[in-house]
Amino acid sequence: MIDIHCHILPGIDDGPETIDEAVDLIRAAAATGMTTMIATPHVSPRYPNDAGLIADGVAQVKAGLLAAGVTLDIRPGAEIAIHQIVDLPSGELERLSLDGGQWLLIESPFKSPVESLPAVLEVLRGRGHRIVLAHPERCPGFHRRPDILETLIADGEVLGSMTAGSLIGQFGRDVQEFSFWMARNGMIHNVASDAHDCVRRPPGIADAMEQAGLGAHVELLAREVPEAILTGGPLPHIPTCLLPGPPPRRSWRRSPRLPG
Repeated sequence: MIDIHCHILPGIDDGPETIDEAVDLIRAAAATGMTTMIATPHVSPRYPNDAGLIADGVAQVKAGLLAAGVTLDIRPGAEIAIHQIVDLPSGELERLSLDGGQWLLIESPFKSPVESLPAVLEVLRGRGHRIVLAHPERCPGFHRRPDILETLIADGEVLGSMTAGSLIGQFGRDVQEFSFWMARNGMIHNVASDAHDCVRRPPGIADAMEQAGLGAHVELLAREVPEAILTGGPLPHIPTCLLPGPPPRRSWRRSPRLPG
């Protein structure tokens, strides 16, 4: 499996604080069957990381893995906050892409409205970037405006990358229900761990997908799609409905429990 969204570099965001913690986290990921992880630390006003710092972190982690005898391929990337894009110097976005390719991992906002998101992403696409949208199922704005999410991913140039834990209720029932709605409406293209540590936000993808009834799609969503993202190759066909069960709802109605 290939994990395209995880926080494994020590001391630069809310992931592991030390190299030993980072090695333990990656060792735990390897035990789940992970073979490649894209280090995607936050690039945001709170964590103003840059490509050089991330490259140094990747080199540090690779040295730590070698010393510990852990075999797993680590590559550079970033999870870029939408508000940080305008402050990035020329050429920096290219250096923050997933393993140096066309694809950028853009964070779905937790607090900001999503109405302006399509225009920002269209500018990025006009500059030759392709977009992976991190954890859209956890974005309150998309719960309120699912039509915006549907429009964003309709043409295949924006991919939805779901956090595995969302499928099993790690982030609450509303997020889990929205995740299942996305699965039945062709909005999931990848599942990643978004791992931060070994306990509270552990690595692993396949077990959560199995528990949620998506076990038949582990190879597709956790290897074939991320492999195409990293190589720049054509994306594999993804079924419109990934979950068995009742027909997909045509619209999403916001739960009164949802914050914001």
